[in-house]
Amino acid sequence: MGIRARKKPASPHVTTDGKNMSITYGQPSKKGRVLFGKAGSGSLESYGKPWRIGADQATEITFKKDATFGGKPVKAGTYTLVAIPDENEWTLILNSQLGQWGAYEYEKHKAKNVLEVKVPNKNYPTSEEKLTFTVKDTSLDFQWDKVGFSVPVKF
Repeated sequence: MGIRARKKPASPHVTTDGKNMSITYGQPSKKGRVLFGKAGSGSLESYGKPWRIGADQATEITFKKDATFGGKPVKAGTYTLVAIPDENEWTLILNSQLGQWGAYEYEKHKAKNVLEVKVPNKNYPTSEEKLTFTVKDTSLDFQWDKVGFSVPVKF
């Protein structure tokens, strides 16, 4: 058996660590693309479709202690974070099946959903080239280009 060179992923993997919560995700760049839109519009991600909210392996979020996420209780632990973008809101889903590649098998793992919350779409005044999560003591914030959301979190 020969030694294989490990190919560097196109999108770096980033962990954003906070006091009570951390998130690990593949961080793609916008590269001039239209990110979100209606199916068939040529956008990178379609409205109404489950998305890994990152690149490569599905995004994973760890709660270091019991919390509420978007007002719903969640036990300490690590979960896959799946997002369903839409024009006016985001549906965020925590799923207990770890190690997923993308959201391609979302339907297969749907029974392991732990919670689902809806948050309003947030428009930012400036563009963020790289998909970015910000972990705060009271929220999980997301921005890519000028679009994103903020989920209230309590510990």
